[in-house]
Amino acid sequence: MYYENEFKFAIYAVTKACTLCAGVQHSLVAEDTLSKSDKSPVTIADFGSQAVINIILGKEFPNDDYVCEEDSNQIRKEESAELMKKVYSNVTNIFPDVSEKEMLDAIDLGSDNCNFKKRYWTLDPIDGTKGFLRGDQYAIALALVVKGEVVLGVLGCPNMYYDKKDKGAIYYAVKNSGAHALSIKTGETKKITVDAICFPDKAVFCESVESAHTAHGQSAAIAKLLNVNSEPYRIDSQCKYAAVAAGMASVYLRLPTRPGYQEKIWDHAAGMIIVQEAGGKVTDVNGKSLDFSRSYQLTENSGVVATNGLLHDTFIEAIEKV
Repeated sequence: MYYENEFKFAIYAVTKACTLCAGVQHSLVAEDTLSKSDKSPVTIADFGSQAVINIILGKEFPNDDYVCEEDSNQIRKEESAELMKKVYSNVTNIFPDVSEKEMLDAIDLGSDNCNFKKRYWTLDPIDGTKGFLRGDQYAIALALVVKGEVVLGVLGCPNMYYDKKDKGAIYYAVKNSGAHALSIKTGETKKITVDAICFPDKAVFCESVESAHTAHGQSAAIAKLLNVNSEPYRIDSQCKYAAVAAGMASVYLRLPTRPGYQEKIWDHAAGMIIVQEAGGKVTDVNGKSLDFSRSYQLTENSGVVATNGLLHDTFIEAIEKV
């Protein structure tokens, strides 16, 4: 398998982060939340998850670049001292010997400039923070990008079911090795593939729960145009990619909510390769491949469409009409 060593530590890191996040979500209170300048919430689990993953990867791959969603500036402030203690407490539950400085340095591993045309890791420590706060779905999203190509992706989804009884799954893919799901509880793995639906009226499509993340009205218009009969499958985070890759949904639409909006690479890199390796297809709304070689934003793309592949051209045409 390509990137076998990277895969081993990526799975290990995301598994540890899942343990931390599940524990935090179980005991979460409103005071454990900060707001960024765009009013999006950040919890102790965001910082803790990023610290845990970067502690592991930074040690094993010190020469790689890292592009992560969070930085430690907020919890370094005097008014955030109590929150800092909680973050550190949760991180030391995973790694007891880590110092506070080492934790903060790990959180900031992705703060330096990145050469996006070489090799880098990109991380969203909790994708779907509002879902996390509601006690619903969220994902820990980690990907390795080499020369602009996503070659490895891992989605930790503690609230998704590996099977009907087994809660907690990690979805992963390595270039040219297929897509798989792993049970967090038992360690069992299975190969996953997209569904085989080829008629749009039979398709199940999913979109973001938050209306700020996709244009729900346009999604409804596309569904009407294609005579889609099913209700949208609304789920938080990159779990939507997992749903498409595992055949639970046929299409994931993330349509631009305003002119000029650009998606972040950490919101799509891991999910994209998992869908592709499961037999599906991922592009922007114009049918262009996603470009991860430019910056932390997908500056050359608009929106995202992930499908089982069979329906892709049909949905791209419908989006153009709407």
